[in-house]
Amino acid sequence: MAVPVYRAGVATAAPEPIHNVSRAGGRFRGVAMTLETISEHRSFGGLQGFYRHDSAVIGLSMRFAVYQPPQAQERRVPVLFYLAGLTCTEETFAIKAGAQRLAAQHGLMLVSCDTSPRQTGIAGESEDWEFGSGAGFYLNATQPPWSRYFRMYDYVLEELRATVLRHFPARERQVGIFGHSMGGHGALVLALRNPAVYRSVSAFAPICSPTRCPWGQKALPRYLGDDRASWANYDAVELLRTRGAALFPEILVDQGLADKFLPQGQLLPELLESACAAAGQPLRLRRQQGYGHDYYFIATFMEDHLRFHADALSALAP
Repeated sequence: MAVPVYRAGVATAAPEPIHNVSRAGGRFRGVAMTLETISEHRSFGGLQGFYRHDSAVIGLSMRFAVYQPPQAQERRVPVLFYLAGLTCTEETFAIKAGAQRLAAQHGLMLVSCDTSPRQTGIAGESEDWEFGSGAGFYLNATQPPWSRYFRMYDYVLEELRATVLRHFPARERQVGIFGHSMGGHGALVLALRNPAVYRSVSAFAPICSPTRCPWGQKALPRYLGDDRASWANYDAVELLRTRGAALFPEILVDQGLADKFLPQGQLLPELLESACAAAGQPLRLRRQQGYGHDYYFIATFMEDHLRFHADALSALAP
């Protein structure tokens, strides 16, 4: 497997072609396709890139971003996937979070992706910021017409991860995940359901229990139908209650107390706290006085989260 090593903005080893996936059994099969480079930018000795590929899981073109720290010029490095919130794209984190300097210090690769399929042709897909475009909720939709394209859970877990591991110098056994709001929900769900894949997890102001909040109660029946048992598969609180055991040495969550969505009952961190306590899952829930639901909040505590993941992933065998 070729490792793309960048020096002075020039790749000295070309990435291999992407291999397509088959939905059957969730396994990847070898159909070569092109990884398109949209743009690349030097940043803190590393490389911030934006890319596009044809996704077989989604059935459409998808965009994602990768920051390669300077350490990736010489060796494979731990990789941290970031899932953004409602209305965001693959660019939001890279532009607003201020994470590249810190990732360069810790030797972490950072990956972010779009928050939903785009331009699907589904009627009304962009009419509501809480549903449809920019609001994929990191699940596999089962209800038409959304089920044709909205499979963000499989996309993040399988195709995006395999694409990054194939094309970039990331370590397969040192993978973490974190996110914000809807993306915090996605990060918690993906990690709790796949602890052998994601070895560390944290979140900023996550939607902790979408089955109980207005955002989730609006989106889940339209994506998944009326069977609430299927909703529970995408609810961190319910997953913790079902498993009833610690899956990680610790989960880190930051929640701003001036977050406008907190009194609206959209986030429900107290339910995550009680579910972790009941399951014996260590949780460091930090309530941050005066902070909101924005990237000023995220950027303020980004260093703590990247250090948390760097420490957790560095303790694992490469």
